[in-house]
Amino acid sequence: MKNVNLLTPLVALLVFLVTACETDTLTVPQQIHSSARQAAPPTAALKAKLTKLKASLPASYGGKLKPIPSLSDKVDLHPQYRELVARALGAIEATPCDANTKINLWLDEQLADWDSETILYAYELGMLDLPTYYALVFENSSANQTFGVQGEYTQKLTKTFKDLKRFWNINSGKIELVAMHGSMLSDRAKLIKTYTVVFGLSPALAGAYADLVIEVLTYIPQYRNGNHPIFTFNAFAQPSFELPGVGLIPDKIVMGDGIMAAYTAIGYGDVAVPAILAHEFGHHIQFQLGLFGSEASPEETRRTELMADAYSAYYLSHARGASMQWKRVQQFLQVFYNIGDCGFTSDGHHGTPTQRMAAATWGYNVANNAQKQGHILTAQQFTALFEAQLPSLITQ
Repeated sequence: MKNVNLLTPLVALLVFLVTACETDTLTVPQQIHSSARQAAPPTAALKAKLTKLKASLPASYGGKLKPIPSLSDKVDLHPQYRELVARALGAIEATPCDANTKINLWLDEQLADWDSETILYAYELGMLDLPTYYALVFENSSANQTFGVQGEYTQKLTKTFKDLKRFWNINSGKIELVAMHGSMLSDRAKLIKTYTVVFGLSPALAGAYADLVIEVLTYIPQYRNGNHPIFTFNAFAQPSFELPGVGLIPDKIVMGDGIMAAYTAIGYGDVAVPAILAHEFGHHIQFQLGLFGSEASPEETRRTELMADAYSAYYLSHARGASMQWKRVQQFLQVFYNIGDCGFTSDGHHGTPTQRMAAATWGYNVANNAQKQGHILTAQQFTALFEAQLPSLITQ
């Protein structure tokens, strides 16, 4: 899922995690997830602190945290992955495409002990957004990055990233690969930086918010000290931009611990990690080639997402790419694409599961059926072939 930058003509306007792009923090759902159990309520002191903090927000905030204007149209907090999270939490209604897929069932299991108070604090304190924004704004170098709660994905991601830069002929030297860790929620300094720079809070108010986050982490064990995968169930590509007061935010790919843990838990870690990274790298190909339109539309987003699916499959299956067994890649993609994207009129529509699999299969066939086995098409050549094939893919 690429990121959204409304101020840059190279980037199309679209939906994070699948619906239309909304960059305010999520509101607390009216209906709590059906599998949540009711726990003992937090202390009156915690409730009083939260009420006081909300009352201290500027009047323009409407009682809830909001990113500053120069950031609100840069980051997309609701791409396809985050919509899965929102549905699991009961924050948005299910769509007709929803099913008991492996990833949905896994998310349900992870949230089974989240009661109303657990969800309340996660939303009101911006905990579902803080790791995403911290990675977007402050993680600006591939150096010394670790991936996974225990660093378990570091070697695979680092190797795949290096290989992708070799495989595709774009200028990838300045693209950074960075991690999104939920552990930042227990780091007061990182919290204060994020609340001040991203949400525009005063240092004093940011400190008070940070202290309450750390306090609820201690009080509510369901958060797993910030390492619950729900906080980092995301991955996205971001083109560079200037952020006042910070400077240049470089081209980057952000990989969340939670999304990698999820697909590993359901048995696809060997394929999911390089496949997701290859898809996000595909968006950087699109950034460099200027392939995003100037206006958002379901058709435009579907085009760029199906294209990124094809880029990924071509790399994964190519003899000089990841050289993975196609049957194994197919098994993962059938799970990965079956995420219930029925938002056909949404600017963030990624294509149906059938269309996405068709795009990936086409990418595989381009590699497998090439007359010169081992020859790597340039990004421009592959893109031209895809554009010609697109009308056929969307009829699937």
